[in-house]
Amino acid sequence: MEFGLTEEQEMLKTSARDFLETECTRNHVRAMMEDEIGYSPELWKKMADLGWLGWSFPSQYGGGDGNFRDLTILCEEMGRALLPSPFISTVVLGSMPILFAGTDKQKQDFLPKVVQGDLTLALAVLEEDGDFWPGGINVRADKRGNEYLLNGTKLFVWDAKAADYLLCAARTKRSPNPEEGITLFLVDAKEWGMYITPLDNIDVLRKQYEVVMTNVPVSVDNIIGELDNGWLVLKKMSLYAIAALCAEMVGGCEKVLEMTVSYAKERIAYGVPIGSFQVIKHKCADMLSGIEYARSLMEWAALALTEDAPEAPTAVSMAKAYCGNVGKMVCDEGTQIHGGLGYTWDHDMHLYFKRVRASDAAFGDGNYHSELVAQYLEQV
Repeated sequence: MEFGLTEEQEMLKTSARDFLETECTRNHVRAMMEDEIGYSPELWKKMADLGWLGWSFPSQYGGGDGNFRDLTILCEEMGRALLPSPFISTVVLGSMPILFAGTDKQKQDFLPKVVQGDLTLALAVLEEDGDFWPGGINVRADKRGNEYLLNGTKLFVWDAKAADYLLCAARTKRSPNPEEGITLFLVDAKEWGMYITPLDNIDVLRKQYEVVMTNVPVSVDNIIGELDNGWLVLKKMSLYAIAALCAEMVGGCEKVLEMTVSYAKERIAYGVPIGSFQVIKHKCADMLSGIEYARSLMEWAALALTEDAPEAPTAVSMAKAYCGNVGKMVCDEGTQIHGGLGYTWDHDMHLYFKRVRASDAAFGDGNYHSELVAQYLEQV
C-alpha cells in the first residue's frame, strides 16, 4: 500500500486546513461549547457547499465519488481544528449503514439530503452498560401492522439534539445468539414519544444525550438492512467509524505538538527557553515519534478499508489501540510542558486532552483492541 497522498489529496488537505482556520476559530469553538446543539447550521451548509458531506458517496446520490481515505483526510483536519459538528455522526455513523444496506429508495430519499446539508443523522446503539456489543441492545421493537413501536432508553447518543433522524438499533427477536434479532430503524427524531435529554460528557464539543422512546412508531419502510440482522451492518460501520476517530486523534495530536513546541520556545525559566532543557526535548521527541507511528497505522487502516482488504479489521484494531494510547500520552505531555497554563479553562489544551480520552473510549479502548489483535495473531 502507498501511504503517501496523491496530488488531489494534498489539495484537499490544504484547502480543508485553510477553510477551518478561517471558519472554525477559537471563538467559534468556545461558542459551541456553550451551545446545547453544539454546531453551527451556517458552517454546516458551507461544508456541504464544499462537497465534504458527500465526498466519499457515489455521484448518483450527489456525492463526489471519492473514497474513504479522502474522508479520513477531512477528519484529520477537523480533529486538528476541534471542529464542533455532527460530521462523523451524520456521514459515517448514520449514512454508511444506509449506503451499505439500504434499499435504492432509502438511498435516494436520504443520501442526497445529507450531501446537500439538509439532513443530519445520529446513531443510537449504546444502552445501560455503555458497551458496543449485541448483548447490550435491549430496546424493544414490537410489530403492529405495518409499523413497529419502539420502547426503551438509549444512552451516550452523539449529536442526538442536532439530528433529524436517529439510526436506532432495537431488538425484534430474542435468540441464544445475541447478534440475532437486532434490527436497524431510521426514526424521526421529532416523532411523538421521543424524549432527548443532554448528558454531562468529558468531551464538551461532542454532545451526548439520553434518548427515551415511549411507543415511538416506525414504518417497516424505515428498516435498514434485513430484519433481525442489523448487527452485521453495525459491525461493518464500526470499522469505518473507528478509522475516522483515529484520523481525528492524529490531527488533534499534531496540533498539540505544534502548540507545545511553540510554547517551549517562548516560555523562559532560569533565563533560558524551557525548550533548551534536555528533558523537554526528549518529551517533544517522544510525542513526534508517537504521532508518526500513529499516522502510519491510521493510514493503513483507512487504505485497507478503502481497498476492502481482508486484513482491514486487524488494521483498524491496531490503529485504534495505538492512536488512543499515543493520543493520551501526547496530550498528557503537552499539558505537563505547558505547566499550570495547560490546566486552565481559557487554554485550548484541555479540549484536546478531553477529546482524545473520549475518542479512545468510543467503540472500545486500547486494551480491548489490543486483545482483538492478539486473538488474530493466535489464529495466523
